Amino acid sequence: MPDNSWLIPVIIGAVFVVIGLGAIAWGKKEERNYYDSLVTRSDLREFFSQWPFRPEPGSIKIGGWIAMAVGVIVLIIGGVIALVR
Repeated sequence: MPDNSWLIPVIIGAVFVVIGLGAIAWGKKEERNYYDSLVTRSDLREFFSQWPFRPEPGSIKIGGWIAMAVGVIVLIIGGVIALVR
C-alpha cells in the first residue's frame, strides 16, 4: 500500500487557504455594508471622524490573512514530505 502521509498536510493546508479567502471576503463585505449604511444616515459625524472605531471588519480580514499564511506553510510542508518520500 502506498504511503500517502503527505496528503494530510496538503488537504489541511488547502482547507486553511479556503477558510482564509472566505474570511477576507467576509471582512470586506462587512466593511462595505457598514460604510454603505453610514452614507444613508443624516448624522455622518461617525463616518467622518471614524469614532468609535469598529475593528470587526479589519480583524476578520487579518484572521483570513493569518489562516492563508498557515495554509500555505502547511501546503509547503506537505509538498516537502511528498518529495522526500
